[in-house]
Amino acid sequence: MSTDLPKFEGVGRAGVVAIVGRTNVGKSTLLNHLLGEKVSIVSDTVQTTRNVIRAILTEPRGQIVFLDTPGVHKAQGELGKNLNRAARSAVQGTDAILLVVDASIKPELEDDGWLRRIASEEAPCVIALNKSDRQSNCAEEYKQLWAEIKAEKESTKEPIWVAVSALRGDGMAELLNLLFAQVPEGPPLFPDDILTDYPRKLNIADVIREKYFHKLHAELPHALAVWVESIDEKENKWTVEASVYVERHSQKGIVIGEKGRLLKWVREQSERDLYEMYGVRFQLKLWVKVEKNWRKNFWILRKLGYA
Repeated sequence: MSTDLPKFEGVGRAGVVAIVGRTNVGKSTLLNHLLGEKVSIVSDTVQTTRNVIRAILTEPRGQIVFLDTPGVHKAQGELGKNLNRAARSAVQGTDAILLVVDASIKPELEDDGWLRRIASEEAPCVIALNKSDRQSNCAEEYKQLWAEIKAEKESTKEPIWVAVSALRGDGMAELLNLLFAQVPEGPPLFPDDILTDYPRKLNIADVIREKYFHKLHAELPHALAVWVESIDEKENKWTVEASVYVERHSQKGIVIGEKGRLLKWVREQSERDLYEMYGVRFQLKLWVKVEKNWRKNFWILRKLGYA
């Protein structure tokens, strides 16, 4: 991770901003663009982000600690319910809320739920109309929905709306200006050379899981989890041993691939990404294990950081 972040100059602003929204609206892509580095994994699969990830942006005008949260979705099972609870509770005690919506499609039930939630929260809110570069633009429908909710709840809250494209980077500078204006003046909350305090084991596991999300489709990614058993940190190379959990024996062959090709591809792609993140060569040793119904097992969910 980069340690070349600038030092503070004089009095700056510092605060915590929760990034929230339903699943697949581009929260992690937006965060990575704001930071200029990859902190959260990205895919078009529900439940890609499974933990609340703290990412720290430090620059001369101040420091923002972003909370990247799991996307709220129609939950099935304990895992989905835990992710929704984590996302909803993340807004409590923050200095500002960044609600991300997909402006290229009409509001969905989860969007309605988030708008109702922020109407009752004290923290100021910025609503990012993501994917505004697409031909279909439903920004006015989101604003109309907000007007109806505001009237219903008799709320005096006035969120700030900003059109962005997290994928292209459009509107990122304006969004960052708005967020810095929402957080209070004060000293930094973290040292200025820290990009994230996300545990290393969980981060490495996420990188491995992301590769599978890009190759596998339908329901299998939801039945897949990764746990890093050990990290042996040598000066020139880190050796990581990790287990890839699936729920059924029939899934094991899919995750390994014909003649082990998929497992090899995931290992090589993960090693490349991890080298870019940490600046050291990686050797990954992956084992695929069957853990029946792990998504319903509280102890496994807790070990994985999902409970």
